[in-house]
Amino acid sequence: MSLNPRLRAPVFVFALLPLLWGCGYIGEPLPPLMNIPGRGENLTAVERGANIMAHVTLPTLTTEGVVLKQSVRLDLRIGPKPNGPFNADAWAAGAKAVGGATTANGIAEYRIPASEWIGKQVAIAAKIIGASGRDAGWSVPAELTVVAPPEQPRDLSAEAVPQGVRLAWHGAGNAFAVLRRGPDERDYQALGPSPKPEYIDATAEFGKRYSYLVQSVVKAGDGEAQSELSNEFAITPVDTFPPAAPAGLAAVPSTASIELVWERNTEPNVIGYRVYRALGNGALELLADAQVLPAYSDRKIEAGKTYRYAVSAVKSNKKESKLSDAVEVAAP
Repeated sequence: MSLNPRLRAPVFVFALLPLLWGCGYIGEPLPPLMNIPGRGENLTAVERGANIMAHVTLPTLTTEGVVLKQSVRLDLRIGPKPNGPFNADAWAAGAKAVGGATTANGIAEYRIPASEWIGKQVAIAAKIIGASGRDAGWSVPAELTVVAPPEQPRDLSAEAVPQGVRLAWHGAGNAFAVLRRGPDERDYQALGPSPKPEYIDATAEFGKRYSYLVQSVVKAGDGEAQSELSNEFAITPVDTFPPAAPAGLAAVPSTASIELVWERNTEPNVIGYRVYRALGNGALELLADAQVLPAYSDRKIEAGKTYRYAVSAVKSNKKESKLSDAVEVAAP
């Protein structure tokens, strides 16, 4: 049965009304943002020389996950480490406030004189306070044992050696940290530890410029304390050294030749080998130059005669090694 045409339009209008009302509905107003900065992240502390160095990564978001646009204020404190569980507010009430932070690349750095805390276990915590005066509470504390400052290494020097760069310095103790900045690096990187005041950087490449620093390290509780950094020393090592003499030379007589083989020299910049030969007890003379492979076939022989052979290695700096141990063989 068809509907009366006069009734169709009102039905259509009534059907649209809920949609129209839904599009214009606003609802309850949202509460204003609190703009509380997130807690200080990655708080670290280490004793270095006469100071305790503390670093705090500043938050970029509020506690509501919104980008932090307003300036913040830091409250960093140091105090004795509690014997029991860490109650931040109770600890902070008796802790000492520290000022004088410097900020770069989103990290705040504090230098806290260590003399007051030598022989004690301390805790360091930070609070990030927003423009409204609100904060998200104290950070997770950094804890360390403060000891007498380790002696600063002095007179650091460096020289090129066949293995790379040899460092030497003066300093007491039996634990040192070596740091290096390479030609394409902005910051120093830890290179390795050394139990004595010398170190060979076997990863250095000849012809590239490197800068080095050294510091003493001593055990401090469960962690370590560092000395002030030594003087900086920069060097561009130059390869002026001959390679090592080849090893493992062997000579095998064949039908119409004497076949020589030896161990490959794996030193950097070795470009080839030289082969020397002597007849009987005569002097060794150059037989072949610039052999790339560690092998040679001597076809200029006479049957029944005895020959002695030795080989050397040659580097790209034109330096030649000493001769290998000689071997003697009779031609067939």
